[in-house]
Amino acid sequence: MTFSLSNTGAFNDDKRRVLDATDIVRVIGDHLALKQKGREYVGLCPFHDDHTPSMSVVPHKQIFHCFSCGTGGDALSFVMKYHKMGFREAMEHLAERAGIKLAPRSERRASSPIPHEPGAAIVERSALIAANATAATFFRAILNHPEHGAAARALVERRGISPEMAAGFEIGASPDMWDGLLRTIQSKGMETTPFRAAGLLKTRDTGAGCYDSFRNRLIFPIHDQLGRVIAFGGRRIDDEDEPKYLNSPESELFNKSATLYGLQQAAQEIRRTRRAIVCEGYMDAIACHQAGVTSAVATLGTALTIDNARILRRLCDRVVLLFDGDAAGQKAAERAVEVFFAEPVDVRIAMLSAATDAKDPDELLKREGGRAILDDVIAKAVDPLDLLFARVRDRIGDQGVSGRSRVVGEFLDQLTGLGLHRADTIRQQLIVKRLAQITGVEWGAITGELQARRARRRIPSAQENAAPLRSVPLTAREHLLGCVLNDPGLLHSLTEDQSPMLDPEGYSDGPMQEVARAIAALVVDEHPPTLEAVLGVLDDPELQQCATRLAREVERMTGADADLLHHHWRDRLRDALGDEVRSGRALARAAPSRSHNDSSEKNATGTMPDSLSRLTTLRDVRQRMGTDTRAVPRAGPV
Repeated sequence: MTFSLSNTGAFNDDKRRVLDATDIVRVIGDHLALKQKGREYVGLCPFHDDHTPSMSVVPHKQIFHCFSCGTGGDALSFVMKYHKMGFREAMEHLAERAGIKLAPRSERRASSPIPHEPGAAIVERSALIAANATAATFFRAILNHPEHGAAARALVERRGISPEMAAGFEIGASPDMWDGLLRTIQSKGMETTPFRAAGLLKTRDTGAGCYDSFRNRLIFPIHDQLGRVIAFGGRRIDDEDEPKYLNSPESELFNKSATLYGLQQAAQEIRRTRRAIVCEGYMDAIACHQAGVTSAVATLGTALTIDNARILRRLCDRVVLLFDGDAAGQKAAERAVEVFFAEPVDVRIAMLSAATDAKDPDELLKREGGRAILDDVIAKAVDPLDLLFARVRDRIGDQGVSGRSRVVGEFLDQLTGLGLHRADTIRQQLIVKRLAQITGVEWGAITGELQARRARRRIPSAQENAAPLRSVPLTAREHLLGCVLNDPGLLHSLTEDQSPMLDPEGYSDGPMQEVARAIAALVVDEHPPTLEAVLGVLDDPELQQCATRLAREVERMTGADADLLHHHWRDRLRDALGDEVRSGRALARAAPSRSHNDSSEKNATGTMPDSLSRLTTLRDVRQRMGTDTRAVPRAGPV
């Protein structure tokens, strides 16, 4: 792992301009629900299974950090990690968002390669995204084509989709031919490989050439939260074609069980209302938006998954599953309970059949007064556990002791299989208490039976599942780096005996050494090595995470108090020197450290101690050889 400085300097490069124009709270707030807590904002960390807000966003430092899993960095590293982007791709996204034009680059970093078919060529993520974007433009043009889009436009009109909704969801159409998209690709001189990798083209059985995957279909682009097209859904135009719906294959960009249709369009309203409405199909979600229910999304041919719920709970507190009828609602209840157990989100089920004979939300909302009926159905959405408990109540009826025991046992088996052990203790106790009321069995007996069944299945408890990750304690030297990131002025207090404690070569190979090198590089360039500056010269998200963790851990230990920070700095310097003496790596460093005040007086001019003259040597070398730190030889002892 290495860090690099831009050819124009750490503070004048594209990255710095982009980060200076970026509000990290707004960037992360577009993906998570954040709540203000003093000077900071907190939210659920998207990088681990977070059930309590563990991520902090610090506006005055323009960083984020999770105290549970340790992930942290700046806005750029958040976008890279959240969206699995490469460095350049993430910077281009933030630059476009901020209205900044990036300087041309002769060498661009390649994004992550994506394998698609065994033995096939490897395709970069950026090429795959570009292929989807090209296809989306083509499909949109076909919908508006006088001849090739006529049948699709007729279908759009019959389904009552307004022009505004068609444009907002970027609906398109594929022509009734085998090579419509293929010919467009060839006419532009583009390679077909990314389009095959995206599932837009298929290779002929003969192995020679390829053909369009989507033919004579109404096309629904599927977006990620950034608005990039990651896949497509195609509905047949001719009722004789099969299947009715055809989706892009899964890839590194597209995971069907972790994607929600319409989330890009609905995210803002979901955050505002703290509620998401989940429909069963594209048409239902679009119909809801057209009727003003703009917090609606749709699953992609599956029931609500735990991954879906994990995404939504970062944006809202309640998820309402909208089903067409009783049978569908009952069938979905178990799945909803499983999601309820796994994720701390309030899941409710709303069934249209309770209020209307309309077969789906799309049909209902085309009727007069349909919106009012839908609002009432959503308002009366029920807890999925209520549906399961109602079934238990019906089964118990007038049964005797043996019958009740059997029903309770079977229901406990069902709850255990659905993941009751993943629910927190309070949820488990509320469920047991409710079951005791329905069955007339003491809750203590039910709890004992539940524990016995869990033991037989060897299922860990919620506490075992929720065991926090323990990070390796920081060494004294690592604490010193964290101190400097909080107050670069501490470097001026270093004495000749102490200065080697921050020498990058004194750290083991790995992230800590790279952070120390970034600090040294900034000092050589006569820039204060603040956390923001260090993040600016570190491109690797893992290194940014390391630097953020160092700074935040020291800030936490010192309470962001300057006096406590200086005291902590002096203590860790003493510890680091002691470690050196004990390890035998220093022969003449046993002299007691001078106090911070004495050191400060001897360096009142603001110059670095003489023992750091090796940095001056390194600066001279950099002036002769350029600013790319990877090309600069390491400076030896002076």
